Amino acid sequence: MHICKKCITFNALKIKLIQTFSMRKVNTKSSNNNAQLELFEFPDLKKSVEVTFSAPDLSSFGGLHLLHGVNLRQGFISRLASHIVEWRNKDLIVHSLNEMLTQRVFQIAAGYEDADDCDALRHDSMLKMCSGLLPKDGDLCSQPTMTRLENHVSHRELYNMGKEFVRQFIRSYKKVPAKIILDFDDSNSNTYGAQQLSLFNNYYGEYCYMPLFVFEGYSGKLVLPLLRPGRVNKRVNVFGLMKRIITEIRKHWKETVILVRGDAMFCSHEFMEWSQEQYHVQFVTGLSGNKRLNGKSAPWVARAREMFAKDGKDVKMYYRHYYRANTWNRPQWVMTKVECNKDGINVRHVVTSMYTKHPKEIYECFYCKRGDCELYIKELKNGLWADRMSCSNFSANQFRLFMHAAAYVLLLEAKQILFRGSELSHATITTFREKVILSAVRIKELKTKIKVEFVRDHPIRAMMRVALRKAS
Repeated sequence: MHICKKCITFNALKIKLIQTFSMRKVNTKSSNNNAQLELFEFPDLKKSVEVTFSAPDLSSFGGLHLLHGVNLRQGFISRLASHIVEWRNKDLIVHSLNEMLTQRVFQIAAGYEDADDCDALRHDSMLKMCSGLLPKDGDLCSQPTMTRLENHVSHRELYNMGKEFVRQFIRSYKKVPAKIILDFDDSNSNTYGAQQLSLFNNYYGEYCYMPLFVFEGYSGKLVLPLLRPGRVNKRVNVFGLMKRIITEIRKHWKETVILVRGDAMFCSHEFMEWSQEQYHVQFVTGLSGNKRLNGKSAPWVARAREMFAKDGKDVKMYYRHYYRANTWNRPQWVMTKVECNKDGINVRHVVTSMYTKHPKEIYECFYCKRGDCELYIKELKNGLWADRMSCSNFSANQFRLFMHAAAYVLLLEAKQILFRGSELSHATITTFREKVILSAVRIKELKTKIKVEFVRDHPIRAMMRVALRKAS
């Protein structure tokens, strides 16, 4: 049974439970000022069941304690907060910027993606602890306070926060990697109403934003999320973005081979020419077909048709050739795949600087693997609702995207470090949240310590013990 947490009041929930489980309400009375006592009878039980919402020391988000350890080790959220200039009267500040950003990111990680959820979760003891408060301290910030922060962040502050994402990606490696792959891809984020830079996109047939994501291809680590208007040429400013990211990485990793990968719309002749003058910078991107390319591939297409007609078996051939578009300053190596089957002819072109490798290896082992980037984006959208861009202000939506992306960074680090070697290291965000984050705990604040008690029969008790040791 799935019940929306935001749409059903307590009374409606009570009625739903009675109808679902065929419970008969026996008695209702007020046990104290803070709780309503409900007594129910189940047909198969000999005793009545008492239900109350009165346990102040319980939390549904025990697994956030692990994320807290990861965040403290990285200092990621505090560094993001440091790029926001405090504008409030210091004598009236109740919640620090670091506390507010931590609250927002951890709420998203727990499955509460909206700023409205701040009102419902501001009393949670575990969320308080993760935000730097004690369980008995005052409540966390409310929705209006969080919304004011979202709408205050400036373009310069967002720019600096974006650079922090790149730096965090670099810090996440204990050793300098020999090779990395930078995958560039975008996706749509639906918009509604009068939102800044919400434009109609012909491909998707709706008003939307077009956020751009940069992931590392081997690890799935997020390098940078960037919000863009709903209708924009992908080539616009792509070269500048690629250049800035690689320049920042090269400051720290002098010898790392950097491969840039993307579809045909990320084929930038400016970047191709610039990268070939750089040390250990390679590229492989799709290339849109045209009359000249079709003419070059015509003999191969004819041969593929002949072979398929003769044997009736699917034909797949690869070849390479030099090609120079009118806008290019120099010719580039193009790898072409010609495929013939019962559905007809399929021709694909890839332009690359890796001329020493076989065309088949270039296409199948490098270019086609960029499909993993789409899976990472799906994780962000389906697991963390990163496409929830409901603010009217464009900058506020970029800030929201950063908050969702920060939750992804922490969750991925928790999976890959705290649960390394276990099945959860490769679990989806949704599965990880259900098995780890949403763990009930009892929290007791004593004089000298805070006692956090998980349930004795936790389904993954052994793995949680190991993860907790690593997190501490």
